[in-house]
Amino acid sequence: MSLHSKTRGAALSRLPGNKPSRFVPYLIPGVLSLAVVIIVPAIWNVYLSFTRWRGVGPVRFIGAANWRRLFRDEMFWKSFENSFWIIVAIVIIPTVLGLFISSLLTDVIQKKFGSKVASFLRALYYLPQLLPVAVASIIMGWIFRPDDGAFNALLHAMGLGVLQGNWLGNPKTALPVLMFILIWIQLGYPVVIFMSGLQRVDPELYEAVGLDGANWWQKFYVVTLPSIMPELLVVILTATIGALKTFGPVYLLTKGGPGTTTIVPSYYSYNQFFQVQQVGYGAAISTALTVVIIIFSVVFTIIQGHVEKNMD
Repeated sequence: MSLHSKTRGAALSRLPGNKPSRFVPYLIPGVLSLAVVIIVPAIWNVYLSFTRWRGVGPVRFIGAANWRRLFRDEMFWKSFENSFWIIVAIVIIPTVLGLFISSLLTDVIQKKFGSKVASFLRALYYLPQLLPVAVASIIMGWIFRPDDGAFNALLHAMGLGVLQGNWLGNPKTALPVLMFILIWIQLGYPVVIFMSGLQRVDPELYEAVGLDGANWWQKFYVVTLPSIMPELLVVILTATIGALKTFGPVYLLTKGGPGTTTIVPSYYSYNQFFQVQQVGYGAAISTALTVVIIIFSVVFTIIQGHVEKNMD
């Protein structure tokens, strides 16, 4: 056998499907980390959801009692109702605004003022995403403080002192203000993702529809939106999962209050774990939230596959 044939045979033997896969030793740290950080705690959490435990002492198995309580718990359903508004603030509004802002930056600002101006504005929108969630939340908490917050000071300076209020402490304004803060934090994410997707769009497509007399909105609908559909689906999936898991801003700004105005499942679970010391019930809440996220992810991934298949 020639040297060329031996070399070709050795190369083919390494191709997938030509040789049984072997366990690679360098995968061990990753597999162990996955097991220790995710798999084992997840299994333990599911088990705890069938127990009564205060975090110390013996764990007592009580069957499905926590789950029966869960489905009758008005606060649990209230937390998911609030999650809908969190999804509006983190997914729907930033995605819609991000579509138009990224299109304007790419199709208008960049052409008239140059790529440096467009890049600067993109970075400006993305700045809140660079801040840790805790820092961004604390900053906005300072702005909306009832006594010496910047927003109330601005209203007073404008002669609108009658409108001053405890924005995060009033049941009527707490959730809308929290939503505004989440929109501010989240908006830069879709803008950056969509702008990166628009970079691969052929400019000749815009020129072609422009010659047909299309206005900006028609260009957006015919060219821009179909071109960035993969990015759009990714943003919707990741942002929705993030919205369902929202914890930091609620914990730092409102503690779920006033009352249950801003309670969300993750904070309600934390409350049961560490404040009420009903670990089993807190585990049931977090397990239910995990199941909802998994179901949504699977369904949305299937839908995403069908959409991308139809696009091809």
